[in-house]
Amino acid sequence: MVGRTFGARFDDMLSGYKVLSRRFVKSFPALASGFEVETELTVHALALGMPVAEVASRYKERPPGSISKLNTWRDGFRILRTILVLVKEERPMPFFLGLAAALAITGLLLGWPVVAIWLQTGLVPRLPTALLATGLLLHAYLSLACGLILDSVTRGRREAKRFQYLAQPAPGPALFAGDRSV
Repeated sequence: MVGRTFGARFDDMLSGYKVLSRRFVKSFPALASGFEVETELTVHALALGMPVAEVASRYKERPPGSISKLNTWRDGFRILRTILVLVKEERPMPFFLGLAAALAITGLLLGWPVVAIWLQTGLVPRLPTALLATGLLLHAYLSLACGLILDSVTRGRREAKRFQYLAQPAPGPALFAGDRSV
């Protein structure tokens, strides 16, 4: 989901070490606590188009007698919730457009039979269904409007984060030449 939304530049965003530049740290709004931080780090880097690299590492079996603190379902749902929140915040137009489409399709499917009966007889025998369909379509339009507004706000926020990132000095060439004294 992260790869499709923000660009697939990682094979595994949840494992391995993270090496962060001072530039990155100063522009990163750390909001999550716990296991979700890795997801936020990845999305922050991908959303702003920051340079990233992935280095393959070997995995070993857990030593005998050790116990994992991870819970597959609980941690998985926490990460999924974080991804959905970040998609809503960083890419609001696709998020709210999808919500608007689901609401509009449901409203149209429920409302079409009521409209067909009204066209034939001039009566609305299923008033609750007509009201539900109308409410769903109104919520669809409202969701679309929210997506348009939030998309503009997000562009400004993303630009401010990018300026914060660029305001920090870039790592010097000595760091990349292998000189560890920097």
